[in-house]
Amino acid sequence: MSPRRLFRILSILEAVTWTLLLVGMLLKYAVGVGDWPVSVAGPIHGFAFLAYGAAALVLAVNQRWTAGATLLALASAVVPYATIPLERGFERRGLLEGDWRREAGADPRDRRLPSRLLRWALGRPVLAAALVLAAVAALFAALLVVGPPGGGEA
Repeated sequence: MSPRRLFRILSILEAVTWTLLLVGMLLKYAVGVGDWPVSVAGPIHGFAFLAYGAAALVLAVNQRWTAGATLLALASAVVPYATIPLERGFERRGLLEGDWRREAGADPRDRRLPSRLLRWALGRPVLAAALVLAAVAALFAALLVVGPPGGGEA
């Protein structure tokens, strides 16, 4: 899977789960069906949010995004549906061009730790995917213990 395709899929997934969460909130607060819609949609969206964030960080290294582009990609997940126009804009600007950088090139950034870790991970895709998934799951579990944003009940 190319960096472009991964980012597109996760951008859409993040937006779809925003819909689930917003519908859950509508059912909870406007219709009054109880907490269950948000209790179901919230964790689904939370996991998609974290997966999108992890992918954005990996792509930031692979695609050599600026700090501004990286922060914009991460911030877009906070605003409902913003990941889709952001992904389209990044596509138009060429920020999703190219394949995974499995080998170091002449660019001095290729000697930096994030790039070296990325190449290590790309050489071991199953292990790397498992490690990223485990990190996202651990963060997800920690956030479940902390509770929903705003300190209220889900």
